[in-house]
Amino acid sequence: MPVPSGEPGRRGIRRAPLGNREAAEPAGESATSRRSGGPSSAATAPAAARAGLRGRPGAAFIRALADRGRHGPRTEVQVTSETPQADPPETDRVLVLQGGGALGSYQAGVVEALQEADMTPGWVAGISIGAINAALIAGNPPERRLERLRTFWERISSGVQIGPLFPGEQARAAFNEWSAAWGATFGVPGFFLPRVPPAMFYPAGAAEALSYYDTAPLRDTLLELVDFDRINRRETRLSVGAVNVRTGNFAYFDNHHERIGPEHIMASGALPPGFPPVEIDGEFYWDGGIVSNTPLQHVLDEETVRDLTIFQVDLFCARGPLPRTIADAGEREKDIRFSSRTRLNTDAQKQAHEAKAAFRRLIEKLPPDLREDPDVAFLTESSHENAVTIVQLIYRRKTYEGNAKDYEFSRRTMQEHWAAGRSDVLRSVRHRDWIARCRPEQGVAVFDLTRDARD
Repeated sequence: MPVPSGEPGRRGIRRAPLGNREAAEPAGESATSRRSGGPSSAATAPAAARAGLRGRPGAAFIRALADRGRHGPRTEVQVTSETPQADPPETDRVLVLQGGGALGSYQAGVVEALQEADMTPGWVAGISIGAINAALIAGNPPERRLERLRTFWERISSGVQIGPLFPGEQARAAFNEWSAAWGATFGVPGFFLPRVPPAMFYPAGAAEALSYYDTAPLRDTLLELVDFDRINRRETRLSVGAVNVRTGNFAYFDNHHERIGPEHIMASGALPPGFPPVEIDGEFYWDGGIVSNTPLQHVLDEETVRDLTIFQVDLFCARGPLPRTIADAGEREKDIRFSSRTRLNTDAQKQAHEAKAAFRRLIEKLPPDLREDPDVAFLTESSHENAVTIVQLIYRRKTYEGNAKDYEFSRRTMQEHWAAGRSDVLRSVRHRDWIARCRPEQGVAVFDLTRDARD
C-alpha cells in the first residue's frame, strides 16, 4: 500500500483515498493520512482541561505570515482487526461535536465506541445538538454517560416509535418525511413544543414573538440529566459556541473561563426562527451554527502544551452528488452550509507550523544578548507548538434521507444513526493507518478512515 507524501521539501497535511488516482478535495472535507512506526505505550490521557492555556495574541499573526501549502496523493483504505493503539501518555483527547439536530444520535454512538476503545476524552466541545451531547458527557461521570445519552435520545425520539409500513427506499423516504412533519407540527418530547398561540399573535418585542417553538422542555431535560456542579468542577473541560444576536460576534462558553449553566447549552442550540434567543448576562444568543457549525477552530486556537488527538464528529458531509430536483438542491445547500471547513482549519494550522518553525530557526541565530529582548521573548513563547492528530468521523446520509433529516426524530432513525456512529469509530480505531500512526512532525495529521467504504 503506497504511503501518501507531499511534494519534496513541502511541509503540511497529507491526503489520501480513492484508489491510486488523485482527486481534488472540497473545502469542507479532509482525507485519510497514513503514518507508520507509531508508539505502542498505552495510557489514558489526563483531562485536557489541566493543560489548556488561553489563546495567545500572536497566534493569528503567526498564521497570517505563512504561505498555503500543497497536498499529495491519496491511498487506499485497509482495515485490520488488530488491537487499537493507545495515544502516548503526553497526549490529550478532545471530542468535537458539530450541530445537526436529529442527526446528533450519531455522536452518541461515537461516544459509546470511544468508551469501549478506552479513548475517553478530557475535553468536549460542541455546537447546537453537539453542545447538548457535550453537556451530557461533561455533566456525568464516565460510567453514567451512556445511560444519560440514551435516556435523552430515547425521550426525544418517543414521539414517533413506529416504522415504515412497507419495505423499500420509497416507503422509507415517505415515512421519514411524515415523521419530520409530525415533529414540526406537534413538537418533540423533552425538547420543544409549538407556541400556542403562534408567534405572530404576540406583540413585537415580546420573547414569544421571536420563535415558532418554546424550548422550556429542553431546560427541564438538561436540569434532570446534566450535573452542572460537576461541569463547573472542571473534571472534564466543556466548550460550547453561540452567536451574539446584537453584535453578530461568535462566543464560546468554556468551563475553564466561566461557570456554565443550562442557559449556555440552550443558547448554543437556539436556531432561529424555530427557537428563541437565550439571554446570558444581558446579551442574547442564537445557535452557533449560524456562524460556524463546528468548534474545531476554537480547540486549535486554545493553544495547549500537550499534543492533541481530536475526534471531530460531523453530521453534515461537504461532499455530495449533484442535485437533480429542487428538494435535492435544498438538501445539498444545507449540507454545504453546515459542513465543517476542516481543510481551511488544517491549512491554517499547517501555515502556523511553518511560521513557528521559521521563528525558532531565526531565534537560534540571534546572539545571546538579543534573546533577552521582550519582543524576542514574545516570539519564543508564541512559536511553541504541539502536534495535532484529527480523526474525522462524518455521518454519510442514506439515500432515502432528504432535506428534513436534521429534524426527523423517529425512534427507528435515531437507532440507525447511533449504530452508524458506533460502527464508524470501531472501524477507524482498527484501521491499519490508525494503528501504525506516529506523532505528526509537521504540525497536524488528518485521518478520515471510513470514507472509502461509502463514497
